[in-house]
Amino acid sequence: MNAKRLHGPLAAYRALVAAEQWERDPAQEQVAVQLDTLHAELTRYHAPRGLKERLGLARPPEVPRGLYIWGSVGRGKSVLMDLFYENAPWPSKKRVHFHAFMLDVHARIFKFRQTVQKSGKDADPIKPLAKDLAAEAQLLCFDEFQVTDTADAMILQRLFKKMFERGVVVVATSNRPPDDLYKGGLNRELFLPFIALLKEKCRVLHLDAPRDYRLERLRTMPVYHVGIDGSGTALNESFRRLAGVDHAEPVTLEVQGRHLTITKASNGVGQATFHELCAQPLGPADYLAIAETFNTFVLSGVPILGPEKRNEAKRFVSLIDALYEHKVKLVVSAAASPQEIYQRGDGSFEFARCESRLMEMQSEDYMALPHIP
Repeated sequence: MNAKRLHGPLAAYRALVAAEQWERDPAQEQVAVQLDTLHAELTRYHAPRGLKERLGLARPPEVPRGLYIWGSVGRGKSVLMDLFYENAPWPSKKRVHFHAFMLDVHARIFKFRQTVQKSGKDADPIKPLAKDLAAEAQLLCFDEFQVTDTADAMILQRLFKKMFERGVVVVATSNRPPDDLYKGGLNRELFLPFIALLKEKCRVLHLDAPRDYRLERLRTMPVYHVGIDGSGTALNESFRRLAGVDHAEPVTLEVQGRHLTITKASNGVGQATFHELCAQPLGPADYLAIAETFNTFVLSGVPILGPEKRNEAKRFVSLIDALYEHKVKLVVSAAASPQEIYQRGDGSFEFARCESRLMEMQSEDYMALPHIP
């Protein structure tokens, strides 16, 4: 994406359209207008500076309301937020996958409690944590905002309340409206004040674009590559087109107290190699976490497997089962067709189901199915 450092996200969006790098969509443009308004508000805003403001003796400037942008997969939410973030006038800003943010929060809370235990003090970690986070970034942009973990749900209200009090502005993208966050979760009634707080501090926008642009791109590209060399150039290009970004960072998932790192992740798209996911001691819980987190996945380097690779074959079957059950769109490179990957060895008969699913996952009917997070 080259439309950077313009006057605002609306100008950046229109520049992409004019350069024919992006197709104009009225629903997307409406969201870009709202992002542009926030951009202008941030340009004029300053956090409380003077002593009187900090002590509450003088009226501090009104903190701009953030934005919570939700809509179906492939509508361009993350791309629009990236245009906003790249052109945001604040140097104190951070863009992060919401899952990675919460992992960092829990790690900091754990470290704080360990320090407190050694000192013999009894203190609440939320206030100092909010202070540190606000000092690191006054603008927080969250991709893939979703709440499924009970531990996350229980601390969000208090943490975000303290961050908002310190002038933090939040922009988030999500596949769910705020009222559906943590839906069906344990003790959800305790989570409802956070939803109310989020709606108070952020304008809620529904990006109701009629077309799934990611699905359209998937339909125009090969999704099963045979015989691609180890460079992964074609797979990297597939990731770039599907995620809509030139560069991506690793993301770490927490699985039953362990950390699983996915090499590249952005905008609901993940990328990893067969070796990273199937030659390591991973199990169904790891693959379930991947399937729940990503709506599209790029997997490279699937080799032909023999009897000596039965463990790798078993893990590969578990991975494909998880992706299939959650209707994750899959782009894969392999040394052979699905029928030729694992012909001999323990479980080769059961592998036939994996072959069938790999074939079905290439069909337009499967591609059109919504992701099940």
